Amino acid sequence: MTERSIIQLGDPQLRSHAQPVADFADPRIQLLIDDLIETAQAANGVGIAAPQVGESLRLFIVASRPNLRYPHAPSMAPTAMLNPQIIAHSDEAIEAWEGCLSVPDRRGQVRRYREIEVTYQDRWGKPQRQVLTDFVARIFQHEYDHLEGRVFVDRVEDPQTLLSEADYFAQAVGA
Repeated sequence: MTERSIIQLGDPQLRSHAQPVADFADPRIQLLIDDLIETAQAANGVGIAAPQVGESLRLFIVASRPNLRYPHAPSMAPTAMLNPQIIAHSDEAIEAWEGCLSVPDRRGQVRRYREIEVTYQDRWGKPQRQVLTDFVARIFQHEYDHLEGRVFVDRVEDPQTLLSEADYFAQAVGA
């Protein structure tokens, strides 16, 4: 496993539509999954998508856990989600703070569905179906956006809510 460099906002690869994963047994796919898990953990992320490391593939990791960037995140095992889809969502949407490893030192308020039903293939290609809620649903939607060439700042409705990380922790967390 190797920690990979995370590309930053402004790199055109972040704005591209990712391609489906076809060969789940390809050792390069398995290595990429392991590298993404390591990269997210090293960067205190709760998720990361393949396009964020320059790989145009419909693959991301959801890895919620308390860390320096998200001290109140719920704990779960890192989960690889390949060729994911949102097949249903609640009517209820919640606005909450988001950040992104590809948009360093920024947080913003983003409205996301509170509950989503998703399908994806696990790292071995086995179909999965889950209902995700709250913070984990937010991570999924955030990472899914990366596969579509979007970043969270595209979804910030009020530019006044776009803060530096220091202001976020002082105002939103420390208040």
